[in-house]
Amino acid sequence: MKKTFLIVFAILFSLTTSFAGGGNKYGKELSLKVKTKVSAILASPKDFVGKKVLVEGNVVGVCEKRGCWIELASDKPFQKIKVKVKDGEIVFPLEDKGKSALVEGEVYEIKLTKEQAIASGENEAKEHGKKFDSTSVTGPVTFYQIKGIGAVIK
Repeated sequence: MKKTFLIVFAILFSLTTSFAGGGNKYGKELSLKVKTKVSAILASPKDFVGKKVLVEGNVVGVCEKRGCWIELASDKPFQKIKVKVKDGEIVFPLEDKGKSALVEGEVYEIKLTKEQAIASGENEAKEHGKKFDSTSVTGPVTFYQIKGIGAVIK
């Protein structure tokens, strides 16, 4: 009886620990324990610039060329944030789209002139086989991303 109990306990313990740490791991081991909501970052991004954060969300986009970025859905509808990684250091597979991700990285700001924003929009449209209306850019653009250093995707 005691032996059966120990065997059942060992099986349950191994299943619990394998699910708890499950998922595909990319880059460095996650070190932060407290999660920051994507919506909090997007609501006041300047408060987070230069700070390391741990965010969670569904992967709604993956770089189709090199796997060098993913986009995470926010906890609020119609919001998302891009997580960019160093090219070749981490490669996210296209199959990660639709999965849940836990990502650690540093928030940073990107400022583009009107001309740079137009060029960026044209480039992105070309990559996705879409048309881009350059008149939609009316001036300089500032946006925020996360420089990803580690991720777990389930």
